Amino acid sequence: MPVRLCRHFSFGWSMGEENLRWRQIGKTEIKKTAVMTVNEITSVSPDGEEGKYIVTDAPDWVIVVAEKDENFLMVRQWRHGENNLSIEFPGGVIERGEEPVVAAARELKEETGFVAGKLVPLGKMNPNPALMSNHVHFFAASDLKSSGAQSLDDDEYVDYMEIPKKEVFLNMASPEYQHALMASALLRYAVHNKKESGGC
Repeated sequence: MPVRLCRHFSFGWSMGEENLRWRQIGKTEIKKTAVMTVNEITSVSPDGEEGKYIVTDAPDWVIVVAEKDENFLMVRQWRHGENNLSIEFPGGVIERGEEPVVAAARELKEETGFVAGKLVPLGKMNPNPALMSNHVHFFAASDLKSSGAQSLDDDEYVDYMEIPKKEVFLNMASPEYQHALMASALLRYAVHNKKESGGC
């Protein structure tokens, strides 16, 4: 059997990283809200100049790419920032002291009523490293079984549905699929599946 070789590229700075790194010397809380804290960060540039920058602290999140046969299990809910409905993978906030995989299983069950027989971590990313300090953890869920019903919070109004995988791939970034983190989750899922099938 022929062996397929994969070429991987990496890019670096020949002069190292010291010409790029900033040093944080101060942090002041500006506003604390129910979902995040807004802080003013004082940092020193590689050239020794001080600057003040806004950074938001928030709990980490989970997103679960749940596959059921040739479909994804998706949720549809209102998003106040977009002022519109959004189709997304199940997910939510990791509670204090909770492991990401536990949060993934909990959010999947709460929003869809389904329990995953298998949860595979797909990595984590920063939603916007220019402004945010938290991370989103991605999981692939399979071997799904219905537990009966959703278990939503009082202010959650969420419908769930099965959507063909091809449709989700094609429609990502369309008006109904505006959540950029869902595209990140879909990419991590695609990379995982490629590796599982022996691809690069």
